[in-house]
Amino acid sequence: MVMEYHVAKHGSDLGKGTKDDPFLTINKAASVAVAGDTVIVHEGEYREWVNPQNPGLSEWRRITYKSAEGEKVVIKGSERIDSWEKLEGTVWKVVIPNEFFGDYNPYKEEVYGDWLVDNKNRHLGEVYLNGKSFYEVPTLDEVKNPVKQIEVVDHWTRKTVPAHDPEQSVYTWYTEVDEENTTIYANFHEYNPNEELTEINVRKTVFFPEKTGMDYITVKGFEMAHAATPWTPPTADQPGLIGPHWSKGWIIEDNIIHDAKTSGISLGKEISTGDNHHTKRKDKPGYHYQIETVFQAHKQGWSKESVGSHIVRNNVIYDCGQNGIVGHLGCIFSEIYNNHIYNIAVKRQFWGHEIGGIKLHAPIDTHIHNNRIHDTSLGIWLDWQLQGTRVSQNIFYRNNRDLFVEVTSGPFIVDHNILTADYALDNHAQGGAYVNNIIRGEMIHRKMLDRSTPYHEPHSTNIKGMAPVYGGDDRWYNNIFIGDEGLEEVGTAHYKGYTTSLEEYMSKIYDTTGADHSAFNAVEQPVYINDNAYFNGATPFEREETNLVSDYNPEFALIEEGDEVYLEITLPENFEEIKGDVHSTLTLGRVRLTDVEFEKPHGGELVLNTDLLGEEKSGETVLGPLANLKPGKNRIKVWG
Repeated sequence: MVMEYHVAKHGSDLGKGTKDDPFLTINKAASVAVAGDTVIVHEGEYREWVNPQNPGLSEWRRITYKSAEGEKVVIKGSERIDSWEKLEGTVWKVVIPNEFFGDYNPYKEEVYGDWLVDNKNRHLGEVYLNGKSFYEVPTLDEVKNPVKQIEVVDHWTRKTVPAHDPEQSVYTWYTEVDEENTTIYANFHEYNPNEELTEINVRKTVFFPEKTGMDYITVKGFEMAHAATPWTPPTADQPGLIGPHWSKGWIIEDNIIHDAKTSGISLGKEISTGDNHHTKRKDKPGYHYQIETVFQAHKQGWSKESVGSHIVRNNVIYDCGQNGIVGHLGCIFSEIYNNHIYNIAVKRQFWGHEIGGIKLHAPIDTHIHNNRIHDTSLGIWLDWQLQGTRVSQNIFYRNNRDLFVEVTSGPFIVDHNILTADYALDNHAQGGAYVNNIIRGEMIHRKMLDRSTPYHEPHSTNIKGMAPVYGGDDRWYNNIFIGDEGLEEVGTAHYKGYTTSLEEYMSKIYDTTGADHSAFNAVEQPVYINDNAYFNGATPFEREETNLVSDYNPEFALIEEGDEVYLEITLPENFEEIKGDVHSTLTLGRVRLTDVEFEKPHGGELVLNTDLLGEEKSGETVLGPLANLKPGKNRIKVWG
């Protein structure tokens, strides 16, 4: 029998869980809810780790957790602390027995793991005053004598910059842990912490099953915050503030998710296939352990039938220290859309090579679309095994970098996006199709001949082979490239010397002296580049046959007005002289190395006939991501 359970702040876990006799905790409902049941949570603040005990059984027999209609429900991994003692001046301290934290003390646990470059002994705990997080400092003296403005290093540019939130950056904390107690010192300036809302991280996560295989769960309509999540590289366990933990078919929708120490939403792996072995053992590169993780996961049943196929939509995700959304292997066959992601990794209290608004490894047949991503260290970073991955209809702005695709052989598609960072695109991959984008910013192109990575049978996790990244085998159609003062390498000129057809490539391969494999290292793969526009210093590929090249400055900008975002661009009178085809599986061809076509996630012809706003196109199309771009001034709402 399908049940509807209710949870309310006036309830009791000894109750029946009905509307008239509700449970007190969400976890009580999570212990009894089974496939087909719904858990309705009523208004209030719930401080607990929701740990589902039972899975749904299919798309139609889910377990659904949702907030009551029109009621605000907040779930926190923190506890309120109101027993602070004044130490001196504006510095206060609190002494907490270690048993308060159970077997996981975030003030003892440091940010730690593979590909973590710099953490300055930062811990997983956090202090919050009226909802704002403090900055951890390495000494008590720095709490007692704060600077007026904390400065941090931006690790991509290596420049020293002010902390992201200048008003909050002088609020600092420091911790000491002995065998019995945890002591936290904090500088609250003009505030009395016992009279304000003062909270500290206590729990590792907020909504995350300890057991794997908790399939087909929906989480809808909550605000979730304050998780002491650990660093989440692809070679370790990847708990997020919320996530399915190596399960299948979750829907995470309409939530507000913020203040995870590292990662907000995790669609990632579990611990048995790797646990930071490079950092712990130091006997070989993390790259080798990541390969082992892929093969170990495959032996343990990594497949479409057992994991992935998640939906993450309509969420607001912000103020996370590492990732808004993270995943390795468990993110396959998923869809991530209509999310607003911002303020990710901008406190810069620690840094490593696994940071991004969205950071996914092996997102096979995953579609990331219609997201608004801004004010992040890196907007989207897609790494390894981007086979069938599609990034479409997203807007990026005020990011240090917008998009990074790395060590993959494709096929993957980047279409109908707006990229605006000075450092817009890192392309360390091959086999990509870039169609109908606006790109204003530098584009870095690199080969990766020293890292052979897996590729797969179409629409499958079955491993077909391994390959280095030779560079090329890319398609660039119908894009608008915009240069700017001080920017270099905007456009497609970096493909200089590349071949332009498979026939030309193969003829050069077999005219090259050397062994079979070394010839493939020496000859540049073909690229397919046509029908692009280059403005204000952007430069084209030397062999592009049809394009529009002009020094014209289109005065391009993305403008925020409240929760709306507008594209402003002025295009020259001859803008419509060049139009491009609507591209599809048939026009994009096959990727040489994987021998796979650009298809829909489940197979079948893919047609790129929908612009950034959902308008359908047919026949020839104007360049760029919007079907209604025209010569002269354009002002178009692209979000909100």
